[in-house]
Amino acid sequence: MSPAASSYPVIYAVVSRIPRGRVATYGQVARLAGLPNHARLVGYALNALREGSPVPWQRIVNAKGTISLRRSGSGHDILQRLMLRREGVRFDRRGVIDLAAFRWRPRPPILGRPLSAPHHPIP
Repeated sequence: MSPAASSYPVIYAVVSRIPRGRVATYGQVARLAGLPNHARLVGYALNALREGSPVPWQRIVNAKGTISLRRSGSGHDILQRLMLRREGVRFDRRGVIDLAAFRWRPRPPILGRPLSAPHHPIP
């Protein structure tokens, strides 16, 4: 496993804490995972998820509040938008999410428990 890939479990743990109807940015997840300035690594980690993973990858958007398109043109952007809409996240007519309204704001960590600690193991 590469040094970058060894960070994936902590990234997945942070993403798994984002509740339905909320979103986080790649940079926000990186900071919460203890990986500041590694927003792209969050993208790589989410791209590496297996189909059917319980990690809610759809809740991650870019800093502009929009869905980041994949180079492969795989249609994940359409699926992501649909999944977020089903969770109650709203897009304006330009396809932008109001981050002031929908951004996840985690509570401070419990003493002795880092923010990135998972509630349950990620398969």
